[in-house]
Amino acid sequence: MNPAIKREYSASEIYDILPHRYPFALVDRIIDYVPEKRAVGIKNITLNEPQFQGHFPGQPIMPGVLIVEAMAQVGGVVLSQIPGVNGLCVFAGIDKVRFRRPVVPGDCLVMTVELLAIKRLRFGKMHARAEVDGQLACEGELMFSVVESAAGRSS
Repeated sequence: MNPAIKREYSASEIYDILPHRYPFALVDRIIDYVPEKRAVGIKNITLNEPQFQGHFPGQPIMPGVLIVEAMAQVGGVVLSQIPGVNGLCVFAGIDKVRFRRPVVPGDCLVMTVELLAIKRLRFGKMHARAEVDGQLACEGELMFSVVESAAGRSS
């Protein structure tokens, strides 16, 4: 592997790559990145996140939809770095998602996303896993489509 290829990304570098902003920026760090193949990202779960005010108050559990979105954002880092992929990467489908354990404040969600296939630089599929302390919390297949971003449209 080329030593010049960046293998880790900080939160501010992820902000430069992905369009997501608070409260929907769900990836704190990328700790391992293999171009056009996979990335491993970290999401630290804290009690002060806005979803915990209303999602089982007194027994906060991270909503599954946000776990899936966090995994997709890790996949977005992989996709957005592929030469020729231009536009906004959005969900086209979600298959075989299973939740295996609750994710609660204090947990560190470690998400591994592998690119399974990409067609014409417009459609593709990823396999995603999220773990806490080495235990599987969630996994599934995420399909994506690359669409023209609103910023790229001419008036």
